[in-house]
Amino acid sequence: MSRKATAARQLQTRIGYEFTQFELLERAVSHSTALSGGDKTGSYQRLEFLGDRVLGLAIASMLFEAFPDANEGDLSRRLAELVRAETCTEVAKAMEADQAIRLGTAKGVKARLSPSIMADVAEAIIGAVYLDGGYAPAAALVQRYWAERVSDPAMPLRDPKTTLQEWAQGGGLPMPVYTEVDRSGPDHNPRFTVEVAVARREPTQGTGKSKRAAEQAAALAMLAREGVTQE
Repeated sequence: MSRKATAARQLQTRIGYEFTQFELLERAVSHSTALSGGDKTGSYQRLEFLGDRVLGLAIASMLFEAFPDANEGDLSRRLAELVRAETCTEVAKAMEADQAIRLGTAKGVKARLSPSIMADVAEAIIGAVYLDGGYAPAAALVQRYWAERVSDPAMPLRDPKTTLQEWAQGGGLPMPVYTEVDRSGPDHNPRFTVEVAVARREPTQGTGKSKRAAEQAAALAMLAREGVTQE
């Protein structure tokens, strides 16, 4: 048994799931450069695609149960924080997945074990577990590595509009006023520009694919200019 195969067996033990089809785990930790001819279908890429969707569903379910009073916006911001690449990289490190990842070295081509590869592998492992055992063990794996992160997210949970409103009210100022100043692009892909005004402050603008997104961007621009942090 090769060193990498042994490392994959040890990874299986660490994540607490024993594969029926062990080749799925081997594929989940194989970069395309490690394969003969660079055949990407035998690498982790397809499993990463699947694992990303399974992860999103599992995290969404965890958040729905953990925060029964949270609105859609709060849940969405928590979800975005928990499934972003940086968080997946942290999970891959917790799994010590780097010890099992196969990278190519043929003909002077040496793939570097970057944070993005680590993040991809974490999602691919989830996808591999899902294919091997179904949703329940995949969700259990997500629970194992994300439960603490779900209860203690690193990012602020209030949106910029809420923070700007509270900042204005705290300073005895009227409510921020949002005005759509431009809309461009076709109907199926519009681009909005919104301006936000607060008394005795220069207005700021933001753009987005929806009016709400543009309002958030405008509020964020004013918060940044005024040195207001989202806590």
